[in-house]
Amino acid sequence: MNQSRTLSLLVGAAAIVILVAGLRAAAGIVGPVVLALALTILFHPVRVRLERRMPSWAASILVLLSAYLLIIVFAFALVVSVGRLATLIADYDTQAADMTANIHDSLADLGVGSDQAEGVAGALDVTRLLDLATSVLSGILSALSGLLFIGTLLLFMAFDSAKAGRLAEGVRAHRPHLVEGLGSFAHGTRNYLGVSAVFGLIVAVIDTAVLYAIGIPGALIWGVLAFVTNFIPNIGFVIGVIPPALIGLLEGGADLMIAVIVLYSVINAVIQSIIQPRFVGDAVGLSTTLTFLSLVFWTWVLGPLGALLAVPMTLFFRAILVEADPAADWMRPLISGDPVDEPVAEGS
Repeated sequence: MNQSRTLSLLVGAAAIVILVAGLRAAAGIVGPVVLALALTILFHPVRVRLERRMPSWAASILVLLSAYLLIIVFAFALVVSVGRLATLIADYDTQAADMTANIHDSLADLGVGSDQAEGVAGALDVTRLLDLATSVLSGILSALSGLLFIGTLLLFMAFDSAKAGRLAEGVRAHRPHLVEGLGSFAHGTRNYLGVSAVFGLIVAVIDTAVLYAIGIPGALIWGVLAFVTNFIPNIGFVIGVIPPALIGLLEGGADLMIAVIVLYSVINAVIQSIIQPRFVGDAVGLSTTLTFLSLVFWTWVLGPLGALLAVPMTLFFRAILVEADPAADWMRPLISGDPVDEPVAEGS
């Protein structure tokens, strides 16, 4: 019996390794597919309401057009931001080089060896840190570059989702726990993406206005970056604040950089840490540690798009591996971090 159980565990572990390797190898396909699925789920309540007033095909077309418009606006904003950011980095290239040289000289004056001082100064190179923002925006933009593929997926999913309710009822008779798990996945994904988008837009508008008011160049770029990073759990705020803070340092010195950090921190603390969680509530049902590990893992597997889709991907695998299996119900509290965890109610 023990040997059989050990063999089963080894086979299961091997299957997981093969699955992860396959997902990573097919990241260029898996990422857009999950994005299209998430958008379909996000707009599903809209189509339910529309179907009460018009034929199903008309509701599908309106939902499809809404999803297309959202992707086009998002991609356009990223294109403009990446282009403007590249120009901005070039404009500050001289100041960044001077700052790196000053750091090197200061360390040398303190008795640090030349090689060590050069290594530290290189690690603190402002242009390298600014490249982080470029890589985040460019990576997501490259994932959206296959708009034809994503658009085609959305076309099929928009019309197929009209039959989702009837299909779920048919499967429920045979696999009720699977249907409940997928319902939980849809509800959590919709809640997470919808609330993150609304509050990300609020944060982006406020950040843009504040940065413009204190004289930070490229305020619109950093607003777009704040919106994007709001979908990145745990560390999104840190990624979003680094570039404008460094620009503030190059533009107006340490005082302006500190002002950016303080204002960003206040905005983030009030909106993202206090108000936003009240709207998300416990619908996601993932502990803070698991959320962070999900971010690291799915970014490694799917690239920059994986950072945005980390929570939906984790919710999906929780649905099919834990919630769909009554024998794995004991794992729910471990995943949510709540000792009295209860199943997430299926949303409409």
